[in-house]
Parts: sequence; C-alpha cells; structure tokens
Amino acid sequence: MISRNKGFLSLEFLVPNVGLLVAILAVTTFYTYYVTPHADEFMLKRRVMSAQGDLKIMQERPFYVIIKDREPEWEITFCLWGMIVLGYKFIQISRERALFKHDFVRVQPGERIIPEDALDRYKELKSTIEREPRWRERLLPECMLAALHRLHATNSVRDAANAVRERAELAADQLDSNLSLVRYIAWAIPAIGFIGTVRGIGGALSFAEVAIHGDISPVTQNLGLAFNSTFVGLALCIVLMYCLHLVQSRQEAFIIETQTHCRDKLIDVMKVPTRDETSDVYS
Repeated sequence: MISRNKGFLSLEFLVPNVGLLVAILAVTTFYTYYVTPHADEFMLKRRVMSAQGDLKIMQERPFYVIIKDREPEWEITFCLWGMIVLGYKFIQISRERALFKHDFVRVQPGERIIPEDALDRYKELKSTIEREPRWRERLLPECMLAALHRLHATNSVRDAANAVRERAELAADQLDSNLSLVRYIAWAIPAIGFIGTVRGIGGALSFAEVAIHGDISPVTQNLGLAFNSTFVGLALCIVLMYCLHLVQSRQEAFIIETQTHCRDKLIDVMKVPTRDETSDVYS
C-alpha cells in the first residue's frame, strides 16, 4: 500500500493510466454498438410518428436518448475511470487487512519484550518480510518494525507507541493524497455537464431565427443536450462521490485497526525492566 516505487512500471502509475484507456475503449464500444444506433433509430421513429400526428412517442425518453450526446459520453467515461481507480484502492485495503491474521511477532503467554531483545526481534521480523514479497511495503509490518526499533533505541514503550502512531498518520496522509485523482474526476464530471449545458443553450440561441419561422426542432434538440448533460453529470457525480466515501471510510477504519492491532499484539507486551529487575537478571 505504502508503495515507494513511483516509476512508470509501478501500479500507482499504471492503474490510473491503463484505467483511463480501458474506460475510453469500453464506453466507445458501448456507444458505437448500442447507444448511437438505438438513439438514431428512436429519433427517426419519433420524427415519423410526430409527422403523422402521434404525439404519444414524444413522451418517451429512453436512457440511450438521454446519454446519446458527446458530453454524457465523456461523463460516463470519467465515472468509469474513477470507479476503476477506486476499485484498485479497495483491493489494496483488502490485501492490507488480510495481514491482521498473521502473527508477525510471536510472543508466548506471559512473555515480555524488553529493549535488549527488541533488536533481535527486529532483525528476525525484517528478514521474514524480505523473504515474503507480498509483505513488503505494507503498513502493519512497517509499524511493528518501527516500534521494535524505537524500543531498542530509546528504552521507552511510550516512544515505541509513538512510532506506530507516526507511521500510521503518514500512511493516512498518503492514502488521502492518492485519492486526489478521484476527487478531480468527481469535479470534472459535472464540469463536463456544464460545458454541455452552455453548448446546448448556445446552439439553441443560434437557431432562434429559425424557431421564429415555426421550426423549433433544432432549438429543442440543443436544449435537450443542455439539460441532459447536466442531469447525467450530476447523477454520476452523486454515485462516484458515494463510492469515494465508502473507500475513504474503509481506509480510515484500516488505519485505526492497524494502530489497535499493534497496541494489542506488540506495544502491550513491551516492558522496560526496573533497575532491581535488571540486577536480578544479571545476578
């Protein structure tokens, strides 16, 4: 999760960029083979029926007619892109949470970890993590390593607990920063809708003179673009923001659970012996 690899081959770079390409290809294919043909067929049928005086079809608004224009297409593309990124973040957190079932620091009942033993446990845990690639750059092992190292260096359980909290807070900031792209997408979707609104109203005004002479169909088509773009953008933004809220809540819960797990499994079994206890050991 806390990936330090930010190169072109890292997942942090590939997932958003490949996700955008996947979203573009998927939505373009969907429009090419379904939305555009059905929308063109329906609009042709509507013109024929209205010419015959049948106004019942004018009340129908299939979803492919609402999303047939360019702006709704890009709004759907951006929404799918954001969903792909959020799905990746959700999988990351699920993999991190799976580490809670592993006992990284084996402590026998009644056993305590003292500063003199902390370095050996640190080296043992570090070598174990290096042998397991799926444990590298994960928050829980990093917090435990930091706590053991801090206990050995400072002879203070409080400092070890602070080390866990510092690592967790840093991870929380990084997780929040990694969602900035999704926040941009959530802002861009209604912005694209407003662009469609402005374009539709501008197009409608350009046909004002035609409407005065009795042909209002170009005006209504452009107004349809204006309102449909805003409607689709706001609806998709609501859905994406809700999914973003769910992922953020899961990330925040994960940070809290990590600190609690480290406290229960590691910090609470640490102890700094008093002078009397130390002299008894060496006597």
